[in-house]
Amino acid sequence: MFNISLRLKIWYFLKTFNFLNLKNPITFNEKIQWMKLYDSTPIKTRLADKYLVRDWVKERIGEEYLIPLLGVWDNFDDIDFSKLPQKFVLKCNHGCAYNIIVKDKSKLDYKKIKKQINKWMSRDYGQRGFEMHYSNIKRKIIVEEYIENINDDLYDYKVWCFGGKAHYIQFLSERNTNGLKMAFYDKNWIKQDFVYSHPLDKKILPKPKQLNLLLELAEKLAKDFSHVRVDFYITNSGKIYFGEMTFTSCSGICKWKPKKMDRYFGDLIKLPNIIKSNQ
Repeated sequence: MFNISLRLKIWYFLKTFNFLNLKNPITFNEKIQWMKLYDSTPIKTRLADKYLVRDWVKERIGEEYLIPLLGVWDNFDDIDFSKLPQKFVLKCNHGCAYNIIVKDKSKLDYKKIKKQINKWMSRDYGQRGFEMHYSNIKRKIIVEEYIENINDDLYDYKVWCFGGKAHYIQFLSERNTNGLKMAFYDKNWIKQDFVYSHPLDKKILPKPKQLNLLLELAEKLAKDFSHVRVDFYITNSGKIYFGEMTFTSCSGICKWKPKKMDRYFGDLIKLPNIIKSNQ
């Protein structure tokens, strides 16, 4: 553990130009690093797994919030693309941003995507930023139904939960159009003046009709965790779909604007009582 903690401190400094305090973590970023080392539990591994988390969602809030699953495989060569629809989303289950959106199967470059998928499948995502709970995920390839919106911009609502309670909703837009924009709203849908690592979305989005349900669903999934971000999509039709659960947002190197929010969100995280003798 000592060797890993030293490597983590070096990595953190190179990413943030700040020294990492593991003995007494205070900020959000510091506490995320602490939890990477001392709270990477089997349940977090299960819920970070984009395939196994589906059972958790089904048990806690219901299968109707899951994007329909079209198949799961251990190897790319086992996929029978002739049985898939024209549009679908191809994913690896063991990391973030390991997905390929297919809007027209007839134009698919199979050699290219096979190379990309095999590259992802060969990687231990947990080593990327010491997010160790990803390392034990049994790697699989999954295909989900393509969820389509009229404007081709699927709205992304990320509910930040602390101690099992929802505090803020992070809204992402323009992912596929003009470049990713970010905004935070409180539980009453009042826009906040802070962001991290991405430009502020200057628009004020209308309050979702499903806001109370969204918060309720997030809290059911986040129960018993000191911190987790629960992601959902809301389609133009108003349908809510579960996205993923993330325990280490931005790998704990968020560039908060303003910087004081790093301490603010850190104060919301109550670390589990784990012996810190090796820190």
